Amino acid sequence: MSSKEVYTLKNKNGIAISFMANGGRIISVKVPDSKGNVADVVIGYDTPEAALAGDAYFGALCGRYANRIVEGKFSIDGVEYQLDKNNGNNHLHGGIEGFNTREWSVEPVSIEKYAQSYKLSLVSPDGDQKYPGELKVEVIYGLTEDNEFVIDYAAVTDKPTVINLTSHPYFNLAGAGNGTVEEHELQINATKYTPIDEKLETVSGEISLVSGTPFDFTEVKKIGEAVNTDAEQIALGGGGLDHNFVIDHHDGTIKHVATLSDPVSGRRMEVYTDQPGIQVYTGNHFDGSETGKQGKPIVKWGGVALETQIFPDSPNHDHFPNAVLRPGETYKHLCVYKFG
Repeated sequence: MSSKEVYTLKNKNGIAISFMANGGRIISVKVPDSKGNVADVVIGYDTPEAALAGDAYFGALCGRYANRIVEGKFSIDGVEYQLDKNNGNNHLHGGIEGFNTREWSVEPVSIEKYAQSYKLSLVSPDGDQKYPGELKVEVIYGLTEDNEFVIDYAAVTDKPTVINLTSHPYFNLAGAGNGTVEEHELQINATKYTPIDEKLETVSGEISLVSGTPFDFTEVKKIGEAVNTDAEQIALGGGGLDHNFVIDHHDGTIKHVATLSDPVSGRRMEVYTDQPGIQVYTGNHFDGSETGKQGKPIVKWGGVALETQIFPDSPNHDHFPNAVLRPGETYKHLCVYKFG
């Protein structure tokens, strides 16, 4: 299996989703617009070679713990673990060699509800990136005839460990390279979010209401209305959204949590998950210095990531969702991106 081999899921409606074994990274999502014109709606690179050389998180599977852990520290059953700090003073997306850097085993699988599907698997040994326990991970990428791209995660461990897996594509429904997502409309079923603490550079454990803030997407609004403000939290997010939203009425069942739409092309994408949170990140660190698809620069706010997950730093906050996985248990996480 070559790092550069590309696997593609297709359905009868003209949707095609391509990914690589390296990082399980989704490198293109081709979707028709309201007139049938097909565009690639994830930002990134034109070739597998460029994807391997480029931004390490574009479209990739992130783990063992996606998002941030404060100072890279957590305790389980009175034992403290110290992970590497690879994001300022914090640990991000599983460390320097997180799951986004790994060669996943990929095999086609036949599952009745999918037009096409693949199984990606990975074994993370005990002590990998200083996490306890051998973790065995399986992820199904499936595409239905109803235009649902399903990411179905499962994992088991032989020692108590922490886990939080997610996928990191950045969407621009106008097509990759076609400007920013400021005019995209977003609605999120979340009346609360977890603000960033200036000193910690991530969450402190506080849960706040979105009402009266730029983070109120309970009604449909343009992303530009949030990112183009001088609110302190927008500045702390790096000049845009980089925040975890607390899904309303979370009970572990699959819920519709967000809808992203581009009024110009008519494309829309609904997000469904069984997870308690969704991290919304508007690519605030992109500065146009990197060349992306069609030879166009990758610009600030050029795409938006909608990452379903457990909260950042959950292992250190008892009132946050449980992120500890124990032997005999199975971590499950379902994320659906439905295109229309």
